[in-house]
Amino acid sequence: MNEITDAAIIGGGPAGLTAAVYARRAGLSTTVFSSPEPGSQLLKTESIENYPGFPEPVSGYDLLDNMQKQASGAGAEIIEETVIEAELKKTPFSLKTDSGKNFMARTVIIATGAVPRSLGLDSEKKFAGKGVSSCAVCDGFFFRGKTVTVAGGGDTALGEALYLAKIAAKVYLVHRRNEFRGTESLQKRIHAVANIETIMNSVITEIDGGKKVESIAIKNNVTGETRMIKTDGVFIAAGQRPATGIVAGQLQLDSTGIISVDAQGRTSVPGVFAAGDVAEPVCRQAVTAAASGARAALAAADYLKTL
Repeated sequence: MNEITDAAIIGGGPAGLTAAVYARRAGLSTTVFSSPEPGSQLLKTESIENYPGFPEPVSGYDLLDNMQKQASGAGAEIIEETVIEAELKKTPFSLKTDSGKNFMARTVIIATGAVPRSLGLDSEKKFAGKGVSSCAVCDGFFFRGKTVTVAGGGDTALGEALYLAKIAAKVYLVHRRNEFRGTESLQKRIHAVANIETIMNSVITEIDGGKKVESIAIKNNVTGETRMIKTDGVFIAAGQRPATGIVAGQLQLDSTGIISVDAQGRTSVPGVFAAGDVAEPVCRQAVTAAASGARAALAAADYLKTL
């Protein structure tokens, strides 16, 4: 029989790694399942300006790297595999990874985060990797001196546009509403950059091209008018959805698919906790994810004392 860990943490982003630090400080044997690309949303962030303790901007990669080193240094075992199945109906809980290995745990903390939403277009899938991307930091290099389009209006979209403006000749920023949802400071920076053109109250209805993206169709939600814009790339930053696939049907979710938790991160199943964007309906920030990871780990330690 496999050795049973006290706390199995699914997810290697700020919530999962902070949970690992606190779980170890509470004396729990701790295993973190971090996919080969852990904390992917944070990794795509070039510059973080609002994380406490960093007076100068820090890259998402550097912040996550430091978190992982701290968790590992605290004694957490970090396994770079993806959990593809979780059996949460009986204890000890059973987890299966993409390598085919099985693990047992007395408590589980779900910190799988969120994944980017798509536009829902067939052409979006057709041109994936051929001009359509969800990561400016990853793929912006290929569009140096070209024209690109960013779809979205939150912090992620504004950050992507600002990053691309330093590389591309022209950046279109398309948002379906009449005002952005991103923070005021980012909005001010957007309007101050000469090669960013905002297109409000509009959505992308089609992506066209031959072997790669060449143009997009944009529909104005107010007038109904549709027009074509020549662009070499389309970066999708239209929000996120919680990554709850492995717990679907086992944990209570709210109407938007987010895992329902109480103030301590406890889910509908005793011994199972959730932290970070997968359980956060409003403030999806690295700092709030870290805080919820700490709460979940402390709650897990308290739960184990009752057994």
